[in-house]
Amino acid sequence: MTLDRTLRDSCAIVGVGHSRLGRVPNVSALDLLVEAINQALDDSGLVASDIDGLLCRGPQDIYCFHQLVGAQLGINARFSTAVDSGGASQTLSVALAALAIRAGMAKTIVIGFGGDDWSRTHASEQARISNDTHGSARPKEFGLEYGFTGAVAAHALGAQRHMDLFGTTRDHFAEVALVCRENAILNPSAQMRKPLTREAYHAAHMVVEPFGLFDCSLRSDGAGAIIVTSAERARDMRQPPVLIKGFGSHNNTRGWFIDDNMVHTAAGPSGAAAYEMAGLGPKDVDVAQIYDCFTYMVITELEDYGFCKKGEGGDFVASGALRRSGILPCNTAGGLLSEAHVDGMLHICEGARQLRHTYPPERQVKDAEIALISGHGGNQVCHATLILGKG
Repeated sequence: MTLDRTLRDSCAIVGVGHSRLGRVPNVSALDLLVEAINQALDDSGLVASDIDGLLCRGPQDIYCFHQLVGAQLGINARFSTAVDSGGASQTLSVALAALAIRAGMAKTIVIGFGGDDWSRTHASEQARISNDTHGSARPKEFGLEYGFTGAVAAHALGAQRHMDLFGTTRDHFAEVALVCRENAILNPSAQMRKPLTREAYHAAHMVVEPFGLFDCSLRSDGAGAIIVTSAERARDMRQPPVLIKGFGSHNNTRGWFIDDNMVHTAAGPSGAAAYEMAGLGPKDVDVAQIYDCFTYMVITELEDYGFCKKGEGGDFVASGALRRSGILPCNTAGGLLSEAHVDGMLHICEGARQLRHTYPPERQVKDAEIALISGHGGNQVCHATLILGKG
């Protein structure tokens, strides 16, 4: 397959925003998303009437959620839809926005996500989870009769396999959790800012072996948003443009348990496509925002993206590579494990902010010019990759 390299640097992120994060009582998912979008608009210097495209996702049992968002913003959008690829939806939406702008379907698109499966903001959420109604009509590889209880159990099986094949340990997983927490402590918006020690990590209660409490991402109220327009229009915006250099996606839709998909994830071909479009490789990446629904996923994604060889992810993170002083500063706002679980939307926000170089020195990755952002989800088999560059 030949990728259209003319898409490289043709569009840019010009606005970034997020809502309040963590526990936000008495505020709906829709309200939080509109809060995030309004912050992104203010950040960019645009107003709602400048927007003619809308990509979003909210609580999954609300029909055509993007229509509610458009009504709240008071806009009619030429290009508007909800995107549902799990935690890959956000990075995939950036690709869709760039494609739509290049096709002339819209000029300026807002992308906003929040209030998904993991959030407390939707009134029916707990009942929906308890009754296992989400996706119950679809065939599943395993069910409750096997003791299979959702994403935690699915990723735990992948983690066990990685440990068995490559000698990965819980100390390796701990390193991912500790890095995310150290970064969240510097982020005033983060949900978890209490220091985490290795001893506390190991002492935490087990959720699904080998995952303890701190291996699992948070349940969070919150939303994030970005604004995408053409690189040409971006030159006239309030903020320095962050160029969209490459993107890719891949979906192992045969299933999580088929072949070796739990260890060789869809991040491999997804990342390869993004690197090809951007004309870059792993050694060119200065900062990474890796989808960290569980600590194990960071390790296997780092391998699949080529930052280290398959099976060497545990040793790679143990070397200190992911710390701010390391060769690949990672999840610099705290990630899903410590900032907030707003799927992958906050990963994109953080990647863009790092490339603007507007953070104080303690939060800024020095000389960062290229950021890689990953998204993973959709029953564990969907993946999308985004590569951004300093404008």
